[in-house]
Amino acid sequence: MICLRRWLSRFRTPATAALAAAVFLAFASLLSPSGLAASTPRVVVLHLDDTIQPISEDYLSRGIARAADTRADALLVTLNTPGGLLDSTREMVSKILASPVPVIVYVAPSGSRAGSAGFFLLEAADIAAMAPGTNAGASHPVIEGAKLDPIMKQKLENDTTAFLRSFVSRRGRNVDAAQDAVLNSKSYTEREALQLHLLDTIAPDEHALLNAIDGRTITRFDGRTQVLHTRDAILTPVTPSLREQILDRLMDPNLAVLILVVGGLLIYLEFNAPGTIIPGALGTLLLLLALFALNLLPVHYTSMVLILGAFALMILEAKVPSHGILAGVGIIALVLGTLTLVDAPIPELRVHVSTAIATGVAFGFITTFLVRLAVRARNNKVLTGPDALIGGIGIAQEALAPRGQILVHGELWFAESATPVAPGEHVRVRAVNGLTLLVERIPDAVSSTV
Repeated sequence: MICLRRWLSRFRTPATAALAAAVFLAFASLLSPSGLAASTPRVVVLHLDDTIQPISEDYLSRGIARAADTRADALLVTLNTPGGLLDSTREMVSKILASPVPVIVYVAPSGSRAGSAGFFLLEAADIAAMAPGTNAGASHPVIEGAKLDPIMKQKLENDTTAFLRSFVSRRGRNVDAAQDAVLNSKSYTEREALQLHLLDTIAPDEHALLNAIDGRTITRFDGRTQVLHTRDAILTPVTPSLREQILDRLMDPNLAVLILVVGGLLIYLEFNAPGTIIPGALGTLLLLLALFALNLLPVHYTSMVLILGAFALMILEAKVPSHGILAGVGIIALVLGTLTLVDAPIPELRVHVSTAIATGVAFGFITTFLVRLAVRARNNKVLTGPDALIGGIGIAQEALAPRGQILVHGELWFAESATPVAPGEHVRVRAVNGLTLLVERIPDAVSSTV
């Protein structure tokens, strides 16, 4: 402060000294961390380009926490989704409404959509935006695999529309048009959504969007007003963590079914060949992964019973002579079980027909083949000692008239023959009498098995 006074005292007039002081303070404010922060807005960016499910919840929560910790000016969520699970949608909407930083949901790039559950996220945002050539809506709730009676259907619709109205009205958007997306599965282009006041702006890219909304005064869900500072903002993307990436892949029901079936097959191999360890350990790991993934998805437990019944039928096929009937029924049960295993509202979260058929047929044939091999191996008697020589071919080392020595299986044995055998002739072992083999001469036989 003393140095500043000395520097100002060099100016001859108070006016010039005041001007110099103002310039100095302005320059100092720009160099300070707060001054730099004010001149360069920061926006945290998330990319939701998948179905809405529990992993999406974790990703959004992490993005909101990052934006709050870094004191970002806003959180930008670029969205492209066909929809997802209603429970996950409710959780994500709650997180958006309670976010300490403004949330901008942007349906992009061109060709993207905010279908079904995505429409709820779009309308819950502080700023709802879409890129040209996008659409949103078609949010009627769907219960796959169940036929609802009119009363239950009306209850589900009323509950869903009430949930939507609870935040659309607070955002000052068109409640009637939003309800049409639920009750009548109405879908809107970006221009239709803007005209119906379901949207705040249309922008071709992220930077254009942030520049367009800069300086706007918004009303947060808790009633506070806030001015957006987003022009030329520094974008900080938040990428999915390794855990989120792995779980996101496992959330694919087709992959989960394949892992489940392969895991069961490996454990079956371990039971039939105990001590190999690797198939059992790997199969257990795959089963745990499959069960973890299925635990995050809406699963029909009756379908699990069908799958277990299919395994039992295929095992019975190897033990009961049914001429393939049990195996065929088992394959059908496995296909139906895998096909109806996941009860999801959108096709992207269901098991594909091709996956169910391929899995059922392949697993049915492989399991039946392995079971037959195992049963055949158990039924085959293992011969040891002299009994193992029966049927073997030997060479007479001396004349058998009727007793002499032969070489069989690399060993010398005393043998007796009902007919004379000359040295070098081949004989076949017919029986064992103590330490003597009963053999018969093989006319003109040549064999290397001795």
